[in-house]
Amino acid sequence: MNVSLFLTQFMNGIGAGVIYASLALALVLIFRTTGLLNFAQGEMALFSTYVTWWLWDGGVPILPAILLSVSLSFVGGAVIERVVIRPVESSSPLIVVIVTLGMFLALNALTQVIFGTDAKQLASVFPQRVFDVGGVRLTAQTIGLVAVLVLECVLLWLIFQRTKAGLALRAVAANPTSSRLVGINVGRMLMLGWALAAALGALAGSLVVPATEALTASSMQAILVFAFAGAALGGFDSPLGAVVGGLVVGVANSLTIEYLEPLRDVELLVPFGIILGVLLVRPAGLFGTQRVERV
Repeated sequence: MNVSLFLTQFMNGIGAGVIYASLALALVLIFRTTGLLNFAQGEMALFSTYVTWWLWDGGVPILPAILLSVSLSFVGGAVIERVVIRPVESSSPLIVVIVTLGMFLALNALTQVIFGTDAKQLASVFPQRVFDVGGVRLTAQTIGLVAVLVLECVLLWLIFQRTKAGLALRAVAANPTSSRLVGINVGRMLMLGWALAAALGALAGSLVVPATEALTASSMQAILVFAFAGAALGGFDSPLGAVVGGLVVGVANSLTIEYLEPLRDVELLVPFGIILGVLLVRPAGLFGTQRVERV
């Protein structure tokens, strides 16, 4: 086996896995605070990415455009939780799932109505450079994406471990009823969870699109599938699991495309095969919390 080729594909998989991990983190944030799976997370990220493109196309440099889009998405996530999710959060899980699926369709249609259906080109924050390290091809984009993921993890750790809001979010995730009894505004914390998730999704979308051919209305759909896979593999209640799961899925997909030629058109098979194997052994995921209920 060509070791250099293997390591090159491995690093390419890490670059893709960083994006899956970022979106998986957004899914985990919402699940931990609300117990909900947000099927509209990808389309929320898509809309935010189009906002980034609109700002950049209007003359705003790409980095400020991304930061502004992330800020607007933070506010938008809070508004969505308050206006769309809050009225149905006490309903059955099926109703909430239907609402998030409706958001998926609505946001996708709204994106096309506002920004059009033609493909868009978006500049990259990272330089288009390729480094050769001992025969291993490593792009500046991969290095930059890994750095961004590390920064995201550090900031989230600081928020959850060193701020009152973060501690309140953790309390609400553990026990909303007890949190209310000690004076925590649970509704406000749920809104903050959605806001953070929307901001993470906006950042992921704005960084991944330049690595693909173009920005279209379907750009985030496959990425959302991989992000769900990463979150399921790592555990939907574990931020660490989201990161590890996203990276594993990214690497598995990259190696599948390179080495398993018959599966190139169905490369989802191997990552989901891995996930199925893990979940059969540990249903809560690799880092998820095992819950034991007394019947």
